[in-house]
Amino acid sequence: MLGAALLASAACTLAASADRLKAFVEQTRTASAEFNQIVLDRGGKTIQQSSGNLKFLRPGKFRWTYDAPYEQLIVGDGTKLWIYDKDLNQVTVRSLDDALGASPAALLAGDNAIEKSFDLKPIAAKDGLEWIEATPKSSDTTFERIRMGFKGPDLDTMELKDQFGQVTVIRFTDLRRNPALAADLFTFAPPNGVDVIGE
Repeated sequence: MLGAALLASAACTLAASADRLKAFVEQTRTASAEFNQIVLDRGGKTIQQSSGNLKFLRPGKFRWTYDAPYEQLIVGDGTKLWIYDKDLNQVTVRSLDDALGASPAALLAGDNAIEKSFDLKPIAAKDGLEWIEATPKSSDTTFERIRMGFKGPDLDTMELKDQFGQVTVIRFTDLRRNPALAADLFTFAPPNGVDVIGE
C-alpha cells in the first residue's frame, strides 16, 4: 500500500510540473526578469558566465540583454530577430519564424501552442523545483533538450543541452509577470556605422 501511495504521489508531482509550464504560458502575457547564465562543457566544467535581463511580450516579442562580460542585445520584434554585438560593431538579422522554431525563446515568448513544437515530459523534482523537459520535435535546432524548473507558479531556472553536449543554465531573479512594458522595447534600428548581416 505504501509503495502504491508513493507512486501515486510521484505521478501527481510529475503531472503538476507539466501543468506549471502550461499555466505559466497561458497566464503570462508579459514578463521581465534579471538572469545569471553559465555554460558547462561536456564534463560539467564552467566555461562561460554572463548576466543580464530579459523582457518579453507574447507572442513573438522579446528583448534579451547581456550586460556582462560582453554587451549583446537580442530583440524579437514580432517579424524579425535582431542580434547586436556591440564589441563587434555588428548586427545580424533574420526572419523571426525561422529563428524561433523550437528554441528556448519559443517556449517563453512564442504562442500558446507549445506542444506543436515540443514533446513535453515531466521529470523528477530537484533543488526544490518542479521540472519539465521539452524536447524539440524538429531536428533543425541547436538544442537537444530544454529543462524548466518552477518554484510555485514562477519560472526559476532553464537548463539547455545543445547538440555538442554543452549545458547552459539560466537562473532568473526578480521575475515579474504581466508588467506594463513599453512597445518600443521590442523594436530595433541598427546604429549608424554598424555592419548588418542577413536580410
